[in-house]
Amino acid sequence: MPTVLIVDDEQHIRLLIEQTLEELEDEGVELLTAGDGEAALATIRAQHPDLVFLDVMMPKMNGFQVCRAVKDDDALKQTYVILLTAKGQAYDREQGLQAGADWYMTKPFDPDDLLRRARTALGLGDD
Repeated sequence: MPTVLIVDDEQHIRLLIEQTLEELEDEGVELLTAGDGEAALATIRAQHPDLVFLDVMMPKMNGFQVCRAVKDDDALKQTYVILLTAKGQAYDREQGLQAGADWYMTKPFDPDDLLRRARTALGLGDD
C-alpha cells in the first residue's frame, strides 16, 4: 500500500493537506502525519513512506535537516520528498534542492497542483 507522510508543525496545515489528498485513500493510499522534524524522521525510518510532504520551518529539526538525513540514508533515499514551505526565495529553493528534495512547493499551495504532484510521485498518473 502506498504511503504518504504529511509533516507540518501547524495542525491546521496538516489537516488541509490531508483533506486535499483524501481522495487518494480511495485508491489504497495511507496518509500519515507528523508535527515536527524529529517525529517525521522517526516515522520515515519506521514506516518507509513513498512520499513525504515536508515543511521547512519546524521545531526540533527543520525540513532541510530531515530531508538531508533521509537522502543520506541508503535505506531511505528512494523516498520522494516534496518540501512544502512558505520560504519561497531562490536561496531557500536552492537549499532545499541541495538537501536532496525531489520537488519544492511554496505555500499557499494550489490543492489541485498538490494532488497532481502526489499522484505523479506515487505513480498513480493524473485523472
